[in-house]
Amino acid sequence: MPAVSRPLPPLTALAPPELEWRADDISDAPYASAYGDVYFSRHDGRAETGHVFVEGNRLPERFAAWRETRAFVIGETGFGTGLNMLCAWACFERHAPAEARLHLVSTEKYPLPHDALARALAIWPDMAARAGALLDQWPEPVGGVHRLWLSSRVVLDLHFGDAAERLSRLDGRVDAWFLDGFSPAKNPDMWQPELFAAMAQVSRPGATFATFTCAGVVKRGLRDAGFTWRKTPGFGRKREMLCGEIAAPPDDRRRASTPWFTPPRARPARHVVVIGAGLSGTSVAAALARRGVTVTLLERDAPGAGASGNRQGALYVKLAAETNPQSRVYLAGLLYTRRWLTALDPEQHLWQDCGVLQLAPGAKEATRQQRFLAHHALPERVVHGVDAATASQAAGTPLDAPGLDYPQAGWVRPDRLCQQLAASPGITQRRGEAHDLDFDADADAWRIALTDGSTLTADHVVVATAHEAPRFTPLAGLPLKPIRGQLTHVPVPADAPSLARVVCAGGYVAPAMEGVLSLGATFAPGDTDTAVRTTDHARNLDEFTATLPAFAEALRAAGVTLDPAACEGRASLRAASPDKSPYAGPVPVREAWLDDYAVLGADARRVPSTAGRHHPGLWVSAAHGSRGLASAPLCAEVIASRLCDEPLPLERELVDHLHPGRRLIADIIRGNATRGNATLSTSSPNDDAQTSPTTTETP
Repeated sequence: MPAVSRPLPPLTALAPPELEWRADDISDAPYASAYGDVYFSRHDGRAETGHVFVEGNRLPERFAAWRETRAFVIGETGFGTGLNMLCAWACFERHAPAEARLHLVSTEKYPLPHDALARALAIWPDMAARAGALLDQWPEPVGGVHRLWLSSRVVLDLHFGDAAERLSRLDGRVDAWFLDGFSPAKNPDMWQPELFAAMAQVSRPGATFATFTCAGVVKRGLRDAGFTWRKTPGFGRKREMLCGEIAAPPDDRRRASTPWFTPPRARPARHVVVIGAGLSGTSVAAALARRGVTVTLLERDAPGAGASGNRQGALYVKLAAETNPQSRVYLAGLLYTRRWLTALDPEQHLWQDCGVLQLAPGAKEATRQQRFLAHHALPERVVHGVDAATASQAAGTPLDAPGLDYPQAGWVRPDRLCQQLAASPGITQRRGEAHDLDFDADADAWRIALTDGSTLTADHVVVATAHEAPRFTPLAGLPLKPIRGQLTHVPVPADAPSLARVVCAGGYVAPAMEGVLSLGATFAPGDTDTAVRTTDHARNLDEFTATLPAFAEALRAAGVTLDPAACEGRASLRAASPDKSPYAGPVPVREAWLDDYAVLGADARRVPSTAGRHHPGLWVSAAHGSRGLASAPLCAEVIASRLCDEPLPLERELVDHLHPGRRLIADIIRGNATRGNATLSTSSPNDDAQTSPTTTETP
C-alpha cells in the first residue's frame, strides 16, 4: 500500500515545561522559563481570553444562533493551562441552546504536570467545577490524541505534540480558531508557515480566528494560507490584535496517496440501528446516544451474551517492540478506556485499576521486552519494566520472571458493562436477529429484515456481530476468523491467598472476584464449538501453575481444588482480522473498489484519484479479538465521530489503519483480490495473521 507522507513519531513521554511561579498581589501565575513569557496575563487572564478569543471569534452570538446537529468545533494552538478552553466552555453554557454540543481541539507540546495545572487554575475559584472535570481526566504526557468528556455536551481532544504536526494529522474540521501560544518573538518555532497551512487545511468554509499578536510573520503566514485578517483593538496595554476568517479552505490533498480512505459524505443521523449487543455494539450505541442520536440496539440474546459475556476480563494491551500503527491504536485505546471507565463508573463496581503485569517467562519474550523498553520512553504510570523481585511485590506472590508493569490497567466485568451501556438513555433494546440488510435509495434509508418477519428502518446501520458480520451481503468480503477461547473458573474461599494484580504470560489470571478466580484463555482459531471442555480447563490450569507456581501451591495449601474435572467455565468466540487490528469505519462497496483501484495490481505507484465508494450509512465495528476492552470503546468514538461529522479521536493515519477496506486494498496490490465471497474468513499464509497462542487472551 502506498505509504503516507510522514511516519508517525514514536510512542514517547513528552517533556514538561520549565516553570517558575511569580506571585504578586493579584495571582500566583505560571511563567515559562524557556520562553521568557507568561501563560496568561497576570493583570486579568480571564478578561484577556474573553476579549481576544471569545469576543474575537464572536462566540456569544454564534453559540446563541447554533442550530446544527453537529458540534461546534473550536481549535487551539497551545492548550497551556486550559484557561481559553474553560472560558469557551463557560460561554457555550451561557449562550448555546440546550441541545447544542461543543467540541474543543487543542494542541500542546509541553503538557503541564497535573499538580502545576491544578495550581494554575486555582486562581479562579468560581471555575473550580469545570477545572475539576479537566483535572479528573488529565492524561499522561504521551504524544497523540487524548479524548476527554468534560460534560454530557462538551468534549475536549488534547493533541499532545508539535502544533503544526498535530494539526496536519487532524481528521476533522474547525469552526473557530484560538491562535495562541507564546509570542512569535519568544517562540518562533511554532509560528511557521506549516502551522497556518495546517490550520487552513482543516478549517470549515467561513472559519474564524483570533490572536493577541499583530506580528508580521503571523499576518504573512495567515494571508499566504488563505485567511483574511484585520486589526482590532487589543486587550490592556496591547494596542491591537488580529481577527479574521477563511472563506474557502484549500482542497484536502492529504489523501492523494490513499484516496480510498476518503470519508463518505455526511448523512443525517436521526435513527441508527446497531446490530449486536456485545462490547463493540453497546459501546457504539452509547456513544451515539450520548450525542442525541436515537438508537435501536438489536440482539438475538441479552446484551453481553457472546464473547463479551465473560464475568471478568483483563484490560490490557501487548505493545510491539517498535512503534507501529497497531500499537499506537491499542495504547490510545487503553488510555481512553481508563478515562471512560472512570467517568462511567467512578465507584469501580464494574472494574478495578489494580494494574497488569506482563511477565517474560522465557528468553525470547525477555529480549522482546528489553527492545520495547529501549525503543520507547513512556511515562512510568503507563508502563515500565520490573525485575522479578519488583514484580513479586506488585503481584503479592513470588514470581521468578521479569516483566512489564501497566499500573493503570486492570480488570473489567464485561457482562455487566454491556448491560449498563445498553441501558443508556436514548437506546431502545430489541430482541431479534437480522438476516438481511438492504439500502432503499428512494427512501434514503436502510431496511433490516428480521428472522421473525418484521423490518426495521434506519438512516445508518452499525454491524457489530464479530465473526458473523460477513454473513450480511455488503460485508461478505470482510476477512474475519472466529477464535474459540475458554475461561476456567476456580472457586476460592474468602481467606485464600489473593493476587494484587492481573498477571499475564501465556494466559492470564485476575484477582479473585466474588469468590471466583478467572483464568485462561485457550486459543483455537477456526473452532466454533462453544461447549465447555475439560481438556481446555486442564490447559488453562497447566498454564496457570507454570506461570504462578508459588501462588498455585499456596491455593492448594488453602484447600483450593485445581482439578479440571471440578472446574466450571465459559467458552465463546472472538473475531480476528488478518493483521490483528480491529475494523472500525464505513463499509466499502467491494465491487467498486475492485474496479476503481484495479491498476494498483499492476503498479502500486499508479494511485487513481477516485475517492473510495462506501455503502451510504453502513458501518462496522469488529475484529476486536482478545483486546476488545482496550479497543472497542475508542473504536466506538471513531464511528460515532465520523457519523456525526466531528473531529476524530485518533490521528488521520490511525483512523485509516482501522478502515474496513484496508485489507481489500492490500489484496488488490498483491493480486489476491477476488470478486464475491472469496476472502470470507481467510488469510494469506504469509501474513502474521492471528494473535499468537502466547498472547494474553482478553474477553
